[in-house]
Amino acid sequence: MINANRVERWKADVAESVRMYNDWFFDATPQAFRESRAAAVQQVLDAFAATNQARSFSPEVLRNSPAIITVWRMMTAPPIARDRLVGLSGIKSRSFVKSLESGKLPRQMTPVALNDGLEKVCNVIKRLLDHELIPWATAPAAPDENTVRIAATVIADRLCGTLSDPIIRNAQEERQLQAIAAYLDSFGYRCTAIPAEGFQAMGKGSYSFRANVPTRGENPVNMPIDVIIQPKAPSDSRLPILIECKSAGDYTNTNKRRKEEAQKIHQLRETYGKQIKFVLFLCGYFDSGYLGYEAAEGIDWIWEHRIEDMQELGL
Repeated sequence: MINANRVERWKADVAESVRMYNDWFFDATPQAFRESRAAAVQQVLDAFAATNQARSFSPEVLRNSPAIITVWRMMTAPPIARDRLVGLSGIKSRSFVKSLESGKLPRQMTPVALNDGLEKVCNVIKRLLDHELIPWATAPAAPDENTVRIAATVIADRLCGTLSDPIIRNAQEERQLQAIAAYLDSFGYRCTAIPAEGFQAMGKGSYSFRANVPTRGENPVNMPIDVIIQPKAPSDSRLPILIECKSAGDYTNTNKRRKEEAQKIHQLRETYGKQIKFVLFLCGYFDSGYLGYEAAEGIDWIWEHRIEDMQELGL
C-alpha cells in the first residue's frame, strides 16, 4: 500500500491537500469562469439573433436549434429550471426538454405531438420573459448594441451560475491530467491511444487518458477510467494501472460519492482478479472518514501534492 495504511500521515496530508486545492481555486477558477462566461455571452447573442432579438419564440426556432432552450430558460423572470419548465408547460415527459438541451428533437413522437410540445415550451418562455432585462422585446424600435450586450452578459452569468460546479470540476480534472502527463513524460512515458485489442495490450511505458475498461458481472459495463498506465516493467499479469482523478471543494460531496469507487473496484476485481491496481489521485477536501472508507475497501490513493508517490506503483 502507498497511503491507505499510513494513518499517521492522513491528518497532515488532508491539510496539505486542502491548501493546494484552495490555492488552485483562487488562482485558476476566475479565469476558467471568465472563459466560460465569454462563450456563454456568445451563446446568448446567437439566441437573440435566432429569435429576432427575443421577439419570436417559435417551434421553428427550436426545431432548427433545440439546445437553444438552455439559454431561453435563463431569459425568464425568474430563470426556470428544466423540471419547472416541464411542469409549467404541461409536458408529461421530463425527457422532452432534456432531449432539446442535448441538441436533439425528442424521438418517437408524431409530428403533431412534437409540434404541440414545442409550442407549449415556447408559450411558457414568452409568458415569463424578463421584460425588465429585455425591454425592447415588445418595442417597435431596435435596441442599441450596448443594451443588448449588457442583457446578454446578465443572462450569460445566470447560465454560468447553473454550470459553475461543472466548470470548476472540469478545470480541476484537466489540471490533474496535465500533472500526471508531465510526471510520466519526465520518465520517458508516451501518451497513446488504447489498442484495438483492448487496454491490456498497451505497450510498455505508455499511458492513455479517458478510456473505457470493459467489466463483467451482473451489470457489465464499459467503465470510464481517467488514466491507464502500462509500466515499463509490467508484472506477469500485464494488467495496466488504473487511476481515477478526484477533486473536491468541500467535505460533504466526497462522503456522498465514496461508494462509487467501492463499486468500481468490486467490478474490476470480479472481472480481472485481485491483482488489478485501481488507485485514486486526490486533491482537495478528503477527510479521514472518506479515506477510512476507501482503505477498508482495499483502495489506495496518491495525493497530488506528493505526486512522486506514483513511483511506488512500480513505474
